[in-house]
Amino acid sequence: MSSFTLKERNSIILIIILALGGFLFYATLDIMGAVLGSVVFYTIFRPLNLYLIEKKRWKPGLSSISIIILSFFIIVVPFFFTISMVVGKIQDFSQNTAYIKEMLANIDRFAAQRLKQPHLVQDIFVKAQGIAVQVFSSIIGRVGQVLLEVSIMYFLLYFMLADYKSFENSLIKYSPLSKVNSVRFGEEIKNMTFSNVLGQGLIACVQGTLLTIGFWIFKIPDPIFWGIICIFLSFLPVVGAPLIFVPAAIISISNGNSFSGVGILLWGFLLITNIDNVLRYFISKKFANTHPIIVIVGVIIGIPTFGILGLVYGPLLISGFIILVNIYETNREILKEEEVN
Repeated sequence: MSSFTLKERNSIILIIILALGGFLFYATLDIMGAVLGSVVFYTIFRPLNLYLIEKKRWKPGLSSISIIILSFFIIVVPFFFTISMVVGKIQDFSQNTAYIKEMLANIDRFAAQRLKQPHLVQDIFVKAQGIAVQVFSSIIGRVGQVLLEVSIMYFLLYFMLADYKSFENSLIKYSPLSKVNSVRFGEEIKNMTFSNVLGQGLIACVQGTLLTIGFWIFKIPDPIFWGIICIFLSFLPVVGAPLIFVPAAIISISNGNSFSGVGILLWGFLLITNIDNVLRYFISKKFANTHPIIVIVGVIIGIPTFGILGLVYGPLLISGFIILVNIYETNREILKEEEVN
């Protein structure tokens, strides 16, 4: 007969569970982006999944596969298409060095005459070149990793969508939160996801479109390409779009085209940057009010951890952390009231 009591055996089992859980968490850190991605996609497409299964009476497997195919073409394909465009543009720049040297020389003369900084461009270019090489190497090096994460993400997403009732019941069952707080946490995460992903995505697409139109009006080269790049950079609130149109304005002015340069600056600061505030106001009323500081800090910590997908995952993690802190504070107040009574 065992010398351990039931309580002691259960404590030992708990220690083993925690040790194995810690090891499994460490072992799966490389695919944590896939896990987060499946949760984000599940949250976004959950209403559609419920509609297809419960209203249209589709089989869960058919609904899951249809949603996966839909998400692949509207999210994943454009992402890889953009990467291929960036790679192609970098190759074009590397083959057309004469144009690059002439453009830099014009900027250098402008900086020397107007800003009294004769070597400004040379210094900036050397630093930018080093950063570009690191970023480009990181993107190329992570292509295989991203493909693996996308495959794992869709594998997880299929079973989450196909057996959504068991998945959600398990989350509530094993959650350390009460059922009420678990539902509250899920609702807050849903609102934050829609605000951060769909809301910020809408803002980014509008800003990218406006930048494309502005570049076309003021005859700045490659308006479509830079508009697509602006869509990704616009996930950085306030500073995203100016990273595109301000350098374009400087290049235009230094090349003697002051009308285009001043025009795109006015177009950018008066229209592109202000549309961010207008759309964010309506999005915060519809879903959740995500402060720009949360987005910026989330992006800063998210990109080094998850690569370009950190644009989405970083802000969501910070939002989830803040929601848990609020729930914890609410529970503390309830406990204090119970102690007083």
